[in-house]
Amino acid sequence: MEPIMAKPVLSDPIALRLPVDVLKDIEIIAAASERSRSWVMVRAMRYYLATEGKDVLEIERARESMRLGRGLITI
Repeated sequence: MEPIMAKPVLSDPIALRLPVDVLKDIEIIAAASERSRSWVMVRAMRYYLATEGKDVLEIERARESMRLGRGLITI
């Protein structure tokens, strides 16, 4: 028996305009991996947030912590 996985909580739908070449690549990857375009885009965004976006997020969280008087947080 396979474990039951909870569905993630999703936001309201958003509209996003992409360069045609980027969308084409997303569609190729989605078809090759038998996944939806949404799945591919979420994976790409999560990767960005874990790499390039990580520093920005950490800085913003530290600013919020300071604003709330908690001092700097260590990660």
